[in-house]
Amino acid sequence: MIATQKKLQSLRATLGRMASALIAYSGGVDSTFLLKVAADVLNGKVLAVTAASAIYPQEELQEARRIARSLGVRHETISTDELADEDFSANPPQRCYYCKRELFRRLLDIAQREGIAFVLDATNLDDCSDFRPGTKAAKEAGVKSPLVEASLTKADIRALSKEMGLPTWDRPSMACLASRFPYGEAITAEKLARVEQAEKLLRQMGFSQVRVRSHGALARIEVEADRVHRLAEPEVNAKVVEEFKALGFVYVTLDLQGYRSGSLNEPLRKE
Repeated sequence: MIATQKKLQSLRATLGRMASALIAYSGGVDSTFLLKVAADVLNGKVLAVTAASAIYPQEELQEARRIARSLGVRHETISTDELADEDFSANPPQRCYYCKRELFRRLLDIAQREGIAFVLDATNLDDCSDFRPGTKAAKEAGVKSPLVEASLTKADIRALSKEMGLPTWDRPSMACLASRFPYGEAITAEKLARVEQAEKLLRQMGFSQVRVRSHGALARIEVEADRVHRLAEPEVNAKVVEEFKALGFVYVTLDLQGYRSGSLNEPLRKE
């Protein structure tokens, strides 16, 4: 914990050199932690901005608003339409780049309008080990990633968040719904809504960290490895199959490896 505290001190020092900051805020573990520390260090000279879109579950938007209010931070919501961009909806490996490029352009416009010195995202050190095209868009836009600069990992952030009493400290990892589709499979609003409803159903059944990877008519379910056995129980299995088929899936499968971040990037890593 001493090493983690030193990283926190480094983060505070970095933020302390900023006159003001706009934070790309999702309401998740990392962005809530960054928002809390920035608000404390900058004496409230912080604006949190959350994108509302078909690629983000509505529950996450509501939670982001609630947490921002509880932290006493000024919060704005903007509407984005990633699906209108064919470079995004065609779902190439660089999909995230096109999404973040437009988002950061919007955030920079707001920062300029508000006279805010820096735009920040909540990328952490662990994110740097995966395929993340959005980081290129951040660099091009001049968006800062102070959690990376302070070498803060997800485990560090969870530990510090718990210490600070943040409600997100043990929240499951989040990712936009577009990450549920194999590269090359076109993304539509209908497909996004189907995945959102499928994951909501699993959470209502008591599963916490879930992903429903959509491979055309086939749903590939990922839950934490120690919960895989529960999905295989006859009653649970039957309910999931029934509900998923009602949503339009033809085949319903369980990934025996369990949940892992960026599983759809695995073919890229092999290449």
